[in-house]
Amino acid sequence: MKASDTVRLGVDVGGTFTDLVALSQGSLVTAKVPSTPRDQSRGVMDAVDASGVEAASVTALAHGMTVATNALLERRGARTALVTTEGFRDVLEIARQNRPSLYDLSRDRAPALVPRGLRFTVKERMGPEGEIERLDEGSLNEAVVAVREAEVEAVAVCLLFAFAHPEHERRVGEVLREALPDIHVSLSSEVLPEFREYERFSTTAADAYLAPRLAAYLRNLAGKTRGAGVPAPLIMQSSGGVIPIGDAISDAAGCVLSGPAGGVVGAAYVGSLGGHRDLLSFDMGGTSTDVAAIIDGEAQTTTETVVAGVPIKLPMVDVHTVSAGGGSVAWADAGGALRVGPRSAGAEPGPAAYHKGGTEPTVTDANLYLGYLEDGAKLGGEVVLRRELSEEALTRLGQEIGLDALEVALGIVRVANAEMVRALRVISVERGLDPREFALLAFGGAGGMHACALAEELDMQRVLVPRAGGVLSALGLAISDLRRDYVRPYLTDLADASPEEVESRFAEMEEAAAKDLEGPEFTRRADLRYRGQSFELTAEADAFEDLEGRFHDSHERRYGYRMQGEGVELVNLRLVATVPVEKPALEEEPVSGGAETGRREASFDDEGASVVEVPVLYRERMGRGSEVSGPAVVEFGEATCVVRPGWRGRVDGVGTLVLERG
Repeated sequence: MKASDTVRLGVDVGGTFTDLVALSQGSLVTAKVPSTPRDQSRGVMDAVDASGVEAASVTALAHGMTVATNALLERRGARTALVTTEGFRDVLEIARQNRPSLYDLSRDRAPALVPRGLRFTVKERMGPEGEIERLDEGSLNEAVVAVREAEVEAVAVCLLFAFAHPEHERRVGEVLREALPDIHVSLSSEVLPEFREYERFSTTAADAYLAPRLAAYLRNLAGKTRGAGVPAPLIMQSSGGVIPIGDAISDAAGCVLSGPAGGVVGAAYVGSLGGHRDLLSFDMGGTSTDVAAIIDGEAQTTTETVVAGVPIKLPMVDVHTVSAGGGSVAWADAGGALRVGPRSAGAEPGPAAYHKGGTEPTVTDANLYLGYLEDGAKLGGEVVLRRELSEEALTRLGQEIGLDALEVALGIVRVANAEMVRALRVISVERGLDPREFALLAFGGAGGMHACALAEELDMQRVLVPRAGGVLSALGLAISDLRRDYVRPYLTDLADASPEEVESRFAEMEEAAAKDLEGPEFTRRADLRYRGQSFELTAEADAFEDLEGRFHDSHERRYGYRMQGEGVELVNLRLVATVPVEKPALEEEPVSGGAETGRREASFDDEGASVVEVPVLYRERMGRGSEVSGPAVVEFGEATCVVRPGWRGRVDGVGTLVLERG
């Protein structure tokens, strides 16, 4: 890229590698470097340096990270207190009284983010119609003293019915912020103004628990970008849009799925460019695999996400994650069965083949031994794969379970594939979607190696592997729109709802959005349910008169039936405000020469575990119209695609390798 070009960067931090995409006037530069788990911001700046992009030309840097996710998973958030209505300090503990595993009595729920000793109460009471008992200032002062003596870093304030009547909660927040200016305060009426007290308490507690850790990381990163002459980063939200750092800190719970959201945005964009608008996205990285459904070119969102046992009822891309990645460790259980994950070798020490201290076999070691990866290949500019180390690790595990190295490698791949097939069923079959009607879009460093096998299991006929598949999450970040989500509770029978009142509430949200964003575009949505149901579905609400019909359609698609004569209730009104950014038109040059760089031996489980010689194609030498027939291996710049026997395909006009069965 020329120094005069304006460049938009997307940087995605994964468990093993940090990826970068730089976009400028349709051209695309990529970089991949090892992640730095102790300080993810170092990996971000390493990626910027590796890209060779001139700092002065960068106009925006969009960033997706796992800081909030890891803090929840590892329970390393801030020491947090809760202030709530007297008599309700145990809402977080009581939860929904369900068990994580119905028939496993030994399994406990994840502990509450706020222990009981840090939950304090105030005397007050709001009801559905407004104030029942005035806020007692004496009890409020006692709560402030208790919070100060507890030496916490954050406070979550969750009072009953604050979603509809926030006056008492705002007063509690005002006093806490004035008395304890160095402590982060999250109000439920600001974080999640919706009914259902447990989910509101849980989401607000998560917001307070994460905010100090996220703020420390983002301020550290902002200091480094400032020192490098790069603009302050925009942060990817779980809903699939970016926001400034200050907004991300004040909406910490909304950044829990920051990393996976970027991949889904990138998948929807690249798929749509090639004319594929109904997709199952499959992102397999070094630590985990993220899958999501994309319908008519749009990523699906949900407000029913549970992360590390913590319900977070904010709009999030509907991603399902399993601990099956390239670094997932294979092991033998007490009964001698082969297992894979959930433990990962991560970036440090990494798979055995990395020669960085890891000695246990992983999915990457299996893929290397089976010939899908090249012995001696360099990953992320630093890591060199060594097949003999993979063989040693596989052989050691094989001695425990009575198999040779080849059988262990094939078994590891089969076990990992089974886990990923289950994940794909969750976001397709369990959502009322037939995977046979979708294409599987594979990305991430390891996605292309497993995609054909997963498609066969689900009877899918088409696999898409984008040119930037190894860094697609970073591409998704670079093209993400600025986005804010707004919600207003409005619980009433739809038949009794006033179109004028609905319009007024939407107009109120649009007015707030116009202050937060410059020239936003609006999408109106509503949460609805049949009378008597406990949970709702979200439908487009651009026309009030179409709401009921759209809800019936959504319900039938999700659950397989509709109740045409049953009353419908309106629950919430939602507004999505976006400011679109310019997106590149990806174009693939015509094929210019031979792509085959050699041949190597590989093994496929449907070949009776035999070793066959396959052609190796270099993706950089392929162009529009280039064809491939399986079995074959296609090596991309940051990823590898295994074309299994029975598959064939060609590169389309936007650079996507389109594979089809038969």
